Amino acid sequence: MRPSGRKLSEMRPISIETDVTRHAEGSCMVRVGDTHVLCTASLEERVPPFLRNSGQGWVTAEYGMLPRATHTRGRREAKNGQSGRTQEIQRLIGRSLRAAIDRNALGERQITIDCDVIQADGGTRCASITGGWVALKLAVDKLLKTGDVTSDPVVDHVAAVSCGVYAGQTVLDLDYPEDSEAGVDGNFVLTGSGRLIEVQMSGEGATFDRSQMTDLLDLAEAGVADLVAAQKRAVS
Repeated sequence: MRPSGRKLSEMRPISIETDVTRHAEGSCMVRVGDTHVLCTASLEERVPPFLRNSGQGWVTAEYGMLPRATHTRGRREAKNGQSGRTQEIQRLIGRSLRAAIDRNALGERQITIDCDVIQADGGTRCASITGGWVALKLAVDKLLKTGDVTSDPVVDHVAAVSCGVYAGQTVLDLDYPEDSEAGVDGNFVLTGSGRLIEVQMSGEGATFDRSQMTDLLDLAEAGVADLVAAQKRAVS
């Protein structure tokens, strides 16, 4: 039995509210259960130096958690410097979202996705990727509306979900009580068409075999399908 009472293959409730900030070119609040992340997309008519005069655009990301997003207050990274975990997560978000973009169609401009965790209950990086795609799509839609780009640079959906082995069973969409005790923990990033972008899996005091890995991937594909459906509703 899962602590939440969910079925092994059941996602937490998903909601994505768009246009939640006034100034960003794209924004949303993504809620996956009790994990809530504010995602904004900021458009700049410039690219990093290594892309100047290339005709290609760039998508990058930053990630952070509010001090009281968790059970106890965390120290602000603006004061103490970014942790290795934060750097790893924001690089993952950037890599994942770049897989959704035709950088030539985007043109020589940069979109920065900011993901700020308001409340954490497991799966914050996955929710950031899922909501980050929505914010990115909304920003690109504004470029299409103004005619600054002539073809849609967003070539596919991108969403992410966590899966793991909890109490000896493979489960979908780990919340914090499960994540903190899972023997195996994995994060799966997929496109809407089912292509894999990144898989992060590790044993946490346990090992796993090929059949369990396949079971986790099957769960992840089903979970991402639910997330993509929520993204489609959000941007329609």
